[in-house]
Amino acid sequence: MKTSRQRKLHGRGVAIGIRPTIDGRRNGVREALEEKTMMLARNVAKLISESLRTIYGDPVECVIADTTIGGLAEAADCDAKFVKAGVCGVLTVTPSWCYPTETMDMDPLLPKAVWGFNGTERPGAVYLAGLTSAHDQKGLPIFKLYSRNIQDLTDNSIPSEIQEQILSFARCAVALGIMRGKSYLSMGGVSMGIASSIVDSDFLQSYLGMKHQHVDMSEFTRRINREIYDREEYLRALDWVEKNCGEMKDPNPEEKSETAEQKAENWKTVIKMALIAKDLMVGNPALGKAGHLEEAAGHNAIAAGFQGQRHWTDFMPTGDFMESVLNSGFDWNGLRQPYVLATENDSLNALSMLFGHLLTGTAQVFADVRSFWSAESIERITGQLPEGEGKDGFIYLTNSGAAALDGCGASEKEGKPCIKPFWELTEEETEKYLESTKWGSAKLWTFRGGGFSSSFETRGGMPMTMIRLNLVKNLGPVLQMAEGYSISLPEPIHQKVVQRTDPTWPRTFFVPRVTGDGAFRDIYTVMKKWGSNHCALCYGHVGSDLITLASMLRIPVNMHNVPDINIFRPSYWDACGTTATEEADFRACSRLGPLYGSRI
Repeated sequence: MKTSRQRKLHGRGVAIGIRPTIDGRRNGVREALEEKTMMLARNVAKLISESLRTIYGDPVECVIADTTIGGLAEAADCDAKFVKAGVCGVLTVTPSWCYPTETMDMDPLLPKAVWGFNGTERPGAVYLAGLTSAHDQKGLPIFKLYSRNIQDLTDNSIPSEIQEQILSFARCAVALGIMRGKSYLSMGGVSMGIASSIVDSDFLQSYLGMKHQHVDMSEFTRRINREIYDREEYLRALDWVEKNCGEMKDPNPEEKSETAEQKAENWKTVIKMALIAKDLMVGNPALGKAGHLEEAAGHNAIAAGFQGQRHWTDFMPTGDFMESVLNSGFDWNGLRQPYVLATENDSLNALSMLFGHLLTGTAQVFADVRSFWSAESIERITGQLPEGEGKDGFIYLTNSGAAALDGCGASEKEGKPCIKPFWELTEEETEKYLESTKWGSAKLWTFRGGGFSSSFETRGGMPMTMIRLNLVKNLGPVLQMAEGYSISLPEPIHQKVVQRTDPTWPRTFFVPRVTGDGAFRDIYTVMKKWGSNHCALCYGHVGSDLITLASMLRIPVNMHNVPDINIFRPSYWDACGTTATEEADFRACSRLGPLYGSRI
């Protein structure tokens, strides 16, 4: 199966800048440190480039200053190089004492980190403390990388704990860089009174450096009627659907079901909707060749939402197929980066999905946080007492057929189900995704225009993280997350649970990791404290990186179950308190204000 490289979005590049700083004193001091300092910089760059990829599948680029930085002139030369290279995060490394205010990076928009080599021969760790103090004093947060054990000066290795922190910092800095200057595209307006589909343009600009673009859903009708889409791709997609998208039993009463001819027409429509949605997001050169130059440009959208209900779905097929396929890591063109497209134009869930995607490169699952099933409820309704990982109940995550097909978990890593970034997928795995998914006709009493929902069950045993960004009056944005695992239910329990909702929808049975305290006292409390009816479901336990990313954006985290030892924030947060870290997080974000504020 070929890999179809998705058209990259417009904007500045993304690279990690490495600043090798040095003691500027000549006549023996600086000269003795040059080789060691540059070696540390090269090793850090090698670690990042060999370990991390962007969401496009490319290795993360690193840019090293042309010389070591011993003073203001060399710092300025480094700044100029980084601007030209599109650096989105700055990592300073040194084995020695340097002059903090003369060597520091002052760009207020770039996240920063410093690794001061912990050796006794030279005081790199002393510079780390001095530079951190300077940054905190000036209100320029910096991540402090300090190894647990002393290293010899001849040792150029990177300790394991420093490696983890470097990669976390770089992942999050690249995520910021990719978001900056891109747009969120509203396709339609407010869906069924859902507040988060009232898109907050000021929030997008101030906190994420993003823009808000908007098109009416009538744009879909215009492009369908006037055939403004890639017609060759449409025929290819139609053939792919006919071969791979099998329908399940129609849930509608026979006398009210659509005819085979009506369903065939609906399939044609939903395929065209998928083509149009991605053209609206990222553009399409094929449209330009057909004379549609304006449409060919797209809206440079890194994330989008489709309103659907009810102004569209009362007379047209649902957006479920469009959303399922675009959110997946493949389609009729082959393997490709997943798009981020939210149901019901829920912009905050789209951004939650975007955070997960930027940090992992994987497809994200959009879901309703539907219900908590207690052990007592399971026994009462099914006649069976749950066992194993679901013995204390579970949270039922489902949505009207709009989840990424990767969410079925048909891929495997080391014999366990997983979701892979598209560059690791194989054709055999995508075939399993398609085999695991059936397409159910929409229930016509709810979705009067018809359409098709993806129906699959997420395999149990996958580490996953629920994510949700919320906006709160007089508080601003807050982020919440819950690490846990997907579980499989015994068939008798599974059938009764699913039939009470909708068997034509995808479903994930999720058990968060509970701690016995606070919001994670038990599963019921997690459900009760969740801030919305929607969540983004990301493969893996990514809570630590989400916390790091949130600190870069100045968004406080109001609910998480990440162990304290894994929390990585700038030193400014320590100045706001070291015991009640949640309160310190709110204080730090409030004092610093949004990353971009009015500066863009």
